[in-house]
Amino acid sequence: MENIDQKPAIRVPSVHNKILDQAVTNINANEEIMVMWEMTNTNALNRMGFSDHGPVHFQIVANIALKMSRILASKKVEMGIVKDYGLTNDHAELVIVLASLFHDLGMTINRRGHEEFSLFIAFRIIDEVLQFLPLRERVIVRGETLHAIINHRDDGKPKTVEAAIVRIADALDMSEGRSRIPFEKGEVNIHSLSAYAIDSVEILEGGDPEYIYINIYMNNSSGLFQIDELLKEKISGSGLEKYISVKAYVSGDTERKLITEFSLKN
Repeated sequence: MENIDQKPAIRVPSVHNKILDQAVTNINANEEIMVMWEMTNTNALNRMGFSDHGPVHFQIVANIALKMSRILASKKVEMGIVKDYGLTNDHAELVIVLASLFHDLGMTINRRGHEEFSLFIAFRIIDEVLQFLPLRERVIVRGETLHAIINHRDDGKPKTVEAAIVRIADALDMSEGRSRIPFEKGEVNIHSLSAYAIDSVEILEGGDPEYIYINIYMNNSSGLFQIDELLKEKISGSGLEKYISVKAYVSGDTERKLITEFSLKN
């Protein structure tokens, strides 16, 4: 688990996005955020036996989400904040990163209902981080970020591309080592076994209309539960279904005879 004394720094590829750069700088300088991330991880790892819900998780989600957003933007998929408020893709990326970093803040209070708790915690923190923005931009980015945060929950219904991206990216933090803790503690069930089976996740630019290819590599076919039951739920109803292709590949001599490729659309 990350220790507050280590002051973990968030790094994202800003690609000349100056407002994103400034926001990340402010986040890394905010000790309160670091303490809250320590608390989310303490509750997840130590008290509940869950996988990591600290800065490493948020970093991974932010980078996955940014990669997806830039692929979609390059294909002229319009972001909600651009379409509805006339702001820029830089603002959309800011929303995506803020939601990726703050979506689990409510776990400082409780796991159940943490999405709702995250809203009132993130509200003030976002204002502190974005003090450099003009008022209108700050208020719109804050609202769009909170929309993305609340809709990462299981029954969420995102109404923006940004929120949908964060919802899916959160579920894609499933590579080897990311979900092993319940398994290694002896909690052997379909959830722990399927999580343990995922080796890596690859996100590539696709064709038309499936702009994003998500390839998941597994060492055991039990990983299909993780994909078909959990990832599928995050993609379904996101509004991005037509743009995403998900395929899973199973390696290993014993498993290859059973299945070598699985598509979410099967």
